[in-house]
Amino acid sequence: FIQMLRSAKKRDVLQLLRTAPEEMLPFVVEAAVAAQSVASLAALSDFLDFGKGPKSLLENFLYAAAFSPRPSGELLRLVLDKLDGKQLAPEVWETGIVAVGSLVGKLCQQKLCGLQEVERGVKTILGGLRGAKEESEVVIYLLALGNAVLPETIPILLDHAEEGPATIATAAVSALKRFPTWHISSKVKRAMRRIFHEKRKSYEKTCRLAAAEILLDNEPSPMDVINLLLATNELETEMKMFLLLKVQNSLRADHHPARKIMKDIMRDPRINNYNLLSKAGISSSFSGPLTERLQQSMLAKYLLNSSPLFSVPLQISCLAFHGQQLHAAQVTIEAEGMESMLGENILEGEEEPELKAGMSAIFFDVQLRPIVFFQGYTDLMAKVLLSSGEPTSVVKGNLLLMDHHQVIPLQSGLQVAVKLQGGLGLDISANMDVSIWDQELKTSINARGSLAIDFQAELDAPFFQATMRSQTEVETSIHFDTMLRFSGSPVLMCLQLKEEQVPYR
Repeated sequence: FIQMLRSAKKRDVLQLLRTAPEEMLPFVVEAAVAAQSVASLAALSDFLDFGKGPKSLLENFLYAAAFSPRPSGELLRLVLDKLDGKQLAPEVWETGIVAVGSLVGKLCQQKLCGLQEVERGVKTILGGLRGAKEESEVVIYLLALGNAVLPETIPILLDHAEEGPATIATAAVSALKRFPTWHISSKVKRAMRRIFHEKRKSYEKTCRLAAAEILLDNEPSPMDVINLLLATNELETEMKMFLLLKVQNSLRADHHPARKIMKDIMRDPRINNYNLLSKAGISSSFSGPLTERLQQSMLAKYLLNSSPLFSVPLQISCLAFHGQQLHAAQVTIEAEGMESMLGENILEGEEEPELKAGMSAIFFDVQLRPIVFFQGYTDLMAKVLLSSGEPTSVVKGNLLLMDHHQVIPLQSGLQVAVKLQGGLGLDISANMDVSIWDQELKTSINARGSLAIDFQAELDAPFFQATMRSQTEVETSIHFDTMLRFSGSPVLMCLQLKEEQVPYR
């Protein structure tokens, strides 16, 4: 369908968009974005009305753009034009800003940072960040910077990480986690130490743990690892256990950058002893292969971290195709201010955070807009009383993940044309159910996806023709449920990860 759209005229694409049945329209829009021809982008520009169009369709368009494997400057210009100066629904605006960040980052990866559209995109994000009044707005701009991964924005992220209020500081540190190791300089590490060890002020638990992860995952010094481990004695039970489990996970992971240093440190009985490393909480952190059957050509691993006091994330940390690593999915159920409901005491000097629950997700290195389940006790009660029980859709659609065309000259003088395309069908939904009466908190994440990869190599000479074609299809479905029962002490927690059959053709 994409190949057909690439050779179609603007009027034909527009006719398709206008006459497509309602249930097929998102598919046609996604394909038109993936085609990225001058005609298809012009047709989308005429067809999409950001002033009054259906929110779900506009989000489909923006996510299709954000996930585009090799976006063009024209696609970024179309997104910026559609967002510019209009009164937009909050969901559409948030999705649009994180999409701009993703497009800027991908264009810079293609060495196209000098494009006018990229400069305009960066100005949009940084200008919006400076002028943002609400915390929720600042967080969206910081997440967009995390998608863009521009080294020149690191000082801005550090400033928000150290000086911002709890929610903003956590978002800034999360954005810094997206940067590759070579950008995590000594200046960044010094700031992360100040945050974790609370040198300047107190920080929220999630923020401190994210700072610790940056220190552990980016060529840590032995002193950093020792100081983090020694600091666990001063931490509350759950936070201490969570950090110790992450350190143990690093020891078990074959390719973790801190593994060798940690093994050396563990030879020291002052560190490796029961007093320091004993764990009494109910947090957990473990990892393993999601399925064994794909090991010949694709290995999917998962990392599951959970703590009842700050967040319950499921992270499918990587999908490896023949050694090429791809960060596939990271889903985090975030709960704040649950301490009072869970019978946990607030530390002196710490302000009690607002009761809030939501979800944050990263798919194929693109941060999606956060979903809020409830904010504040009143909102929680309203959701409890009026809940329909229907899950909230996080992202649903069809995305072009790979799009490669190359002509390879052979020594014989002949040429081989290689084409590679990969498409992903994705449907992620989440639900949170709080029962005040039973004192239970249930969350469920359902992720269904199918990946299709089409490879073709063609040798076309005057005297013969040869074609080699390969098609790969994978389907998977993961259900992740958690239940917290906080009617008694200790709090009871149940985690369940269900993986269905994975057909691999």
